[in-house]
Amino acid sequence: MRVAGNIPVRVEKIVQETAYVKRFRLVSIDGFLLPSFRGGAHIKTFIEGQNDVLERSYSLISPPTERNYYEIAIRKDEQSRGGSRYWHEQVHVGDTLEISFPRNHFSPSFLAKHHVLYAAGIGITPFLTIIQDLEDWQTFELHYTARTPEECAFYELLKTEYGDYCTFYFTRMEEPNRMTPDIMQQHRVGSHVYFCGPIEMVKEYREVAGSYGYPEHSIHFEIFSNSTDNAKQRKPFTVELTESNKTLYVSEEDTLLDTLLKAGIDAPHACKIGGCGSCELEVAEGEVDHRDFFLKDEDRVKRKAILPCCSRAKSDRIAIKI
Repeated sequence: MRVAGNIPVRVEKIVQETAYVKRFRLVSIDGFLLPSFRGGAHIKTFIEGQNDVLERSYSLISPPTERNYYEIAIRKDEQSRGGSRYWHEQVHVGDTLEISFPRNHFSPSFLAKHHVLYAAGIGITPFLTIIQDLEDWQTFELHYTARTPEECAFYELLKTEYGDYCTFYFTRMEEPNRMTPDIMQQHRVGSHVYFCGPIEMVKEYREVAGSYGYPEHSIHFEIFSNSTDNAKQRKPFTVELTESNKTLYVSEEDTLLDTLLKAGIDAPHACKIGGCGSCELEVAEGEVDHRDFFLKDEDRVKRKAILPCCSRAKSDRIAIKI
C-alpha cells in the first residue's frame, strides 16, 4: 500500500498517435498497484537531468479504474524549454522515472445537469478520462477542434466510442469549420462548461461564458503552460517574509515560489503555472505584477494576494505573509 512520496515507474510502451503526439505507458517498478483516480486527474513526472530534475505535469488518459499502468499523451512543442522535446527525443521504452500521486483540479461537478467539454489540440487529454466517468451517470457532449483529422489526437477512438456525443472542428481543410464560443448560448439551463487548450482559447471561452451568465461555479478550466508569464521580462526583487522574519532575493531566473522552496519555506503549491490558485499568499506591502491565470481582475483589486509560482513584484521589494 502506498502512503507517501513519489512513485517509481518504468516506460513500458510508446505509441506515436499523430505526427506531433506520443502516448507513453508507465508501469510500477515496486510491484504495488497504482492509485486509482477520477476523471480529469493529472500527475507530475520527475526525470533526472544532468543538472537538475525535469518536472512537468500531464493529464492521465488511461481508464480511472486501471491500476496496473498509467498513460499520458504529450504533444511535441517546438518552443519547448525541455519538457515535451525531452519526452519525444530522449525517453525510450525501459527508461525509469518518478511520478507523483494523481492530483485533480478538473474533476466533473456533481452539481451539473449536463456537461459540455471544449477541447483544442492536446487539450483533449483530461477529457478522455472525464468522459469515462460521465458516461455512467451524467449526460455530456464534447466539442473538439484541431487543424486536420490527421492532427486530431484520439480522433478515431472518440469517433468510434463516443461519436454521438462529439462534434469535431477542423480549421485547415478546404472547407474549414471553426469552433466558436457562441455555441455556449445553446446549452440548457444547469449545464457546466469545461475548457482545456491553449491559454488564449481558455481565457476567451472563460470570459464569454461569464458574459453569457454562466455562474462562476459552473465554469471549469485547466491549463498546463503559462505563455503569458514566459513572454514577459523578469526583473529581480527582494521579498520580506513577515511571519518567518526573513528577507530573500528573487533572481531573474527564479520564480518567487522557487525562491521560497529553496529557502526551506513550506509554501503551498500544485500546478506551478498560475492556473489552480493553490499557492496564493497574502501580500502585506508592495504592488503585484500579476501573471497568473487564476485570479480575475476584480479579485486582483479586492484582494491583496499573489500567486508566487508566476507573479512577481512590480517594484524592487514586496512583503508577503508567510
